Amino acid sequence: MGAADYDFEHSMVLAADPATVHEVLVDLEHFGSWWPQVRAVAKLGDDDALVVCRSVLPYDLELHLHAERRDPELLRVAIDGPIRGYAQWQLAPDPGGTRLDFEQRVRAVNRWFVLASYLFKPVLRWNHHRMMQGAEDGLQRYLGD
Repeated sequence: MGAADYDFEHSMVLAADPATVHEVLVDLEHFGSWWPQVRAVAKLGDDDALVVCRSVLPYDLELHLHAERRDPELLRVAIDGPIRGYAQWQLAPDPGGTRLDFEQRVRAVNRWFVLASYLFKPVLRWNHHRMMQGAEDGLQRYLGD
């Protein structure tokens, strides 16, 4: 794996059934209502959206997302923008409700993002970790945990 490649994973258990969690996650237009780091979402079609994210670091990441799967157990989007790859949510029943596993595999392609990857990759990974913690906390609040 090169300096411009990123592999992220995050797991959580939510006290809601998988169908309810799926319904929230498939509704990309409303991610901002529960995920503080999702600043804006513009629907571009049935399968496409432009999403603006900002975690702790002072930059906005504009991503084009294209839905590839919306199965009850797997939601997956292709990502294009300054990073390219995919992100997915895997849902599974759990005694506490739903186990939710997030996976993202991307490569920096924007010149400045590639340079930042060489210089500041640990900071960029930390920034993503904070974003995923925001997702977990937001989902727990939104789903009434």
